[in-house]
Parts: sequence; C-alpha cells; structure tokens
Amino acid sequence: MNNNAFSLFRRNLYMLFVGLSFSTSLAAGTTVVPDGLPVIGAQVIIEPGQPEENLDLWFRRLSESGMKVCRIRMFEDYMKDTSGQWDFSLFDKAFETAHRHGIKVFATLFPSAQDNSIGGFKFPVSFKHRESIERYIASVVSHFKNCPALYSWVLMNEPGTGGNVPDNEFTRYMRLQWQDSYPSRRFSDRRFLVYLNTSYLKWLSEKVLENDNSHELHVNSHQIFENVAEYDFSSWRPFLSTFGASAHPSWHYGYFCRSEYPYAMSANCAIVRSGAGTKPFWITELQGGNNTYSGMNPFCPTADEIVQWLWTSVASGAKGTIFWSLNSRSEGEEAGEWALLDFQNSRTDRMEAASSVAAVLEDNSSLFSDVSPEDNGISLLYSRSSIWTENAVRHNDDIRYEGRQSGGVMKSVLEYYEILSECGTTPSLMEIGEYDWTKNDYSSKAIVLANMISVPEEHWDHLRHFVATGGSLFVEGLTCFYDGNMRSLYSTSFPLSDVFGGTVSEFKCTPGDFTIDVISRDPSGLVKDKVPVHLWKGYATPANSSFPDNLILDGADTVGIVNKYGNGKVIWIPSLLGMGARRSGDGTPLAKLLAGLLPSLYNSNIRLSRHEEDIFMQTAKGRAGRFSVIVNKSQVSRRLGFFVPEYKSRGGKNERSLVFASKCGHISGNKLFIGPEETVVIRWEHY
Repeated sequence: MNNNAFSLFRRNLYMLFVGLSFSTSLAAGTTVVPDGLPVIGAQVIIEPGQPEENLDLWFRRLSESGMKVCRIRMFEDYMKDTSGQWDFSLFDKAFETAHRHGIKVFATLFPSAQDNSIGGFKFPVSFKHRESIERYIASVVSHFKNCPALYSWVLMNEPGTGGNVPDNEFTRYMRLQWQDSYPSRRFSDRRFLVYLNTSYLKWLSEKVLENDNSHELHVNSHQIFENVAEYDFSSWRPFLSTFGASAHPSWHYGYFCRSEYPYAMSANCAIVRSGAGTKPFWITELQGGNNTYSGMNPFCPTADEIVQWLWTSVASGAKGTIFWSLNSRSEGEEAGEWALLDFQNSRTDRMEAASSVAAVLEDNSSLFSDVSPEDNGISLLYSRSSIWTENAVRHNDDIRYEGRQSGGVMKSVLEYYEILSECGTTPSLMEIGEYDWTKNDYSSKAIVLANMISVPEEHWDHLRHFVATGGSLFVEGLTCFYDGNMRSLYSTSFPLSDVFGGTVSEFKCTPGDFTIDVISRDPSGLVKDKVPVHLWKGYATPANSSFPDNLILDGADTVGIVNKYGNGKVIWIPSLLGMGARRSGDGTPLAKLLAGLLPSLYNSNIRLSRHEEDIFMQTAKGRAGRFSVIVNKSQVSRRLGFFVPEYKSRGGKNERSLVFASKCGHISGNKLFIGPEETVVIRWEHY
C-alpha cells in the first residue's frame, strides 16, 4: 500500500472510530460548549516528535480543570511528508484525543510562507502564494470538517501590521483595484490598509465556505490599542460568525502599567464587543504563563491576575477565554514560555486559578449565562482618522510632550475608561462610526469625546442630532482640531459652534503638566475644582457672551462652555484633562468634575459610592440577574460602599451576596471588605 493509500485508509478508519465514539460517549446532539455560559480553554501546541502520552495528558489536564475548548494551530509545514504529500496524522491524533476528552477545537489556519514567525504572515506575497493558500485551505478544511471535535475555523492569526503596508506583487495589484473605487485622499496608505485587511479576510472566509459551511468563522485582532485604526469591524460582520481578541499584557498593553491590566482587559473587550455588533466575541488568546525572552514588558502572571482577567472578560460579555497556551513550544520563538503547565506537565497555580473560575461559572450557570455588560448610557468614542493624524504629525519622544506622541489620542480615551471604571460606571468604548445615531431620543445617553483631534465631516450632523434630541456631550482636549482629512476646523468658521456654544480662540502649549481651576455655574449647581492638565490649555470664545453662567472659568480665562442645544447639552473644556489625570496619577478631580456636570447619568446605575483609585468595578446582567466584578489593585485592604438607585430595588430591599471571593473578601452591612489583589463577584438580589 503506497503512502497516499495508507493515509486515506487510516483517515477513514479514524473517522469511523470517532463517529462511533461520539455516538456512544456523548449523547446525540450534546455540545460540550454550553449555550450561553462563558467557557475557558487553552491553546494546545501540536508539534512533530511529541510523545503520544503527552497528547493524552494535555487534553486530560484541560478536561479535569473544567476547560471545554482548545485552539490548535494547523501548521501546513507539519502536514507534509518528506515527499511533499499531505500527511494529516499528527493533527488527526490531536482531534481524536480532543474529542475523547470532550474538548472542542478552534482550528487556526496557518499556511506556509517564506517568513512565517510566531504571529503568522498577514497577506500573501504574490498570486502564486495566494494560490498555494487556497490549495491549503481546500485540503485542510475538507479533511477536518467532519471531525466531531471541530468547533470553529480561525481564518488567520492576528490580522494587523502595526500600520505598515507590505510592498509586494499582491498588495500592489490590490492597491490598483482599490484606487479605481476610492479617489485619492489624505491618509491613502492607512485607508488602503483598512481595505486590504477586510478584503483578505473576506477572501479567506469564502474559501473556507467553499469547503465547509457548517462551522463558525472567527478571527482574533491583536495589539488593539495600537492597531485599532486598521480594523473596520463593521465590515467584518457579514462574513464572521464570532469576533475575537488576543489579549497578552506583555505584548499588547504597553499603554498601561501592570496594576492597570484589568482596565486594559475590559477596554479591549469593550472595543471588540462594539465592533462585533450582535455577533458574539471571545478572548481568543490570553497570556497564561511566563515570558523569558518574548514580550515587550515581560513578566509571569500571578494566580491573582489570572482570576482578575478571567472575571473581567466574563463581566465584559465574552463568550469564552482561551489561554495562550496550555503547553509550551519546543523550539523557535517563545519556546519554553507562556504555558499554564510546567515542564513536567503539572498544573501551575495559574491553571488552578483558572480552574476555580470555571467551577464557579458551572455552579452558577443561570447567573452567568447570556452575559451582557450593564448599559449605563455613557459611551467613549474614538476615530480612526484621529490615530492616522496623530501618527502623521508626531515629532519627538520627549516625555513632556506625551500628549502629541503616538498613542496620545487613545491614552486620553483610556484614561476616562479607567476613571469611570474606578467609579463603578464602566462605559462603552467604540469607533465613532459604530455608534447608533438613528434614535430620536438620547435623553438617557452621554458621549465623551476625549481628545478626538479629527472628527470626520460625516459625523458633524450626527453629533448635532444627538445633542438636539436630549443627549449630553462631554468634549475635551483638541477634539475637532481637524476634519477627517486633516484640515483645521478652528482656522475658519468652526462648523459646530452652534452645538458647542462657541469656538476656540487659541490653544497654548506648555510642555509638561499644570492645573486649571475649573469653576462652572451649570444649571445643576456650582462645580469647582483644581484639575490636572497636560500640554495644552484651550481658550474658549462663547458665541453669546450674554450668558456668563454658561462659562467655565480658570480665573479670568474662559476655558470652557456649558451649552444647551435643543433638548441636550454640551460640556466643552478644550484642554487635555484625560492626559493630565493620567500623568498626575490622580483621577479623582476629573471624576468629581464628571459627576458634577453629568449627575443624572452618573447616578442612574449601581456604582461605587465614590471614585476609588485602583478599584475596578464592572456590572453585568446574566440570565438570572445582575452581578458586579470588583478587583482591588491596590496593595492594601479596602472598605467600599455602593450607590444603588432606588428604582433598582424592589420593595426597598438592598440585598447582595458574594458569589466568589478569591481571598477573604466579605460583605458587612452595606460595605464590602476586599483584600489587596483580590477579586470578588457580587450578586445583586432583587435588581
């Protein structure tokens, strides 16, 4: 029997075996991924030369830890024999073993390329290469599509190049096609890259569907806070079943310090959740183990951090979380790193921690099924064009000018995310084009535009409509400095002066940090505080100076305007407040300012009774009620109180119970006691 015939015989025998075992070991129609309940899993690294007993042990470790899914990278280079013929035996065994242990598989397509690093290539280098990719997809997908363990195809690993457009035969041809439909505009490289990512992912989805139309299609974004301007998530919705994210703090969270990683994880989830729309999303990769030589900020996660990140993803509405990785690679980049298991294949404290979370989810399945974050009405918006503009005009790396370096725009937005999370009012976070501008009543909604230096023209009337129909708009920094093509909006007649209540006379640059004394006699009351500012102080010129109570003053300087427009209002302070809070390390003044100027929204949901530095809180709704995840990132025990709106409590009751506490957290009366680095989950009764 020749190699090809023997391989076919072995494949048919295997499919007969797993088909029989599926019907006997699992009841007909049983799924090992519970409908609606978040699940936990890990990447299983499959390589030639691994002992067969290790393969069985790895999947047994997943199963005994309450993990129900895994991810397997389908290396083409490991699927060919010495003569170049297909040999799937290595991966056949992996799928068979996964099924035997009740583990579902996310199969990541990973065709060969000349330079195929750990992250994988992002585009073909030529049409000959694309033809090779098409043949790989046809062979692999048709071979594995009937495996009972298969759950989803991951179209590629981590699209996104960091803003670089590869120059090769394939991309040059694609650019010519794109230019026929899109007239030349500023940021043409950046706009083309958005198109290229989308068109290639769509092509991959089509090739998979030609061979298998019964399994989910998935892809995982990465380095989200830097790469987000490359992604047009809305255009991915028609061809993806689920969205995903790689969330590796050591690689991806350079805008945050280690104590801020829960906020980063939550913000990462918020961006992908918004991009997915009504589609589910996963954390497709989460750092599970140690960095030795990989990672830009290398470290080994603690068991406490594993718990914090998992519960954060649950409260954010993730359908599941898959660690990178269960076992470590044996050679090449990241060899001997990242694993939940040690070198003897024993469970580490990190895996024990993940297992403890899986058990709580299973034991409280009604509460944690169909989770969605509580909508408190507050949305933080960013724009792709702001990031493009920032990267076009940046000049130096002097720390005194951090606000105008790459990352300044997203750091401004993320500081508001962190501050609001420290108040227990975690907001939505999305690209401006993803916001629903079609409603006729926004009286229960607020939008924060934090240093959105570029606001595309197509959104000016959206903002006008939002405020006119009752919305509250908080605007800060250099928002609206440019339109979507980098034309200055303040140099001529400011197009939103009617909505904002005036214009800016000038911005003054003061390297480093300073404070302004904010005094506002808003209709809701007097707001007065000293607020940190970074780099730029804006001077507002009101359109109507006959309403002095609408001005925000710093001494004799007009530094902002509170403007009523239609049924809503705009609070506009054109100075860099978010970056000021970030660099000062003190978010309390800005939190108090937001609470004073947006009191109705700030008090509309369950939250902490005051701003609490280093405390993360996110509230979500499950099938059987509401719950909050609270993480103490300070190094001391804390005593926390809560604000609960009366209408949230039935019959005047104010009941709550602990579902999970990673250490000694407990509730006494209306107070929560939580230890350093501890995570607790509170169930809110009767809300």
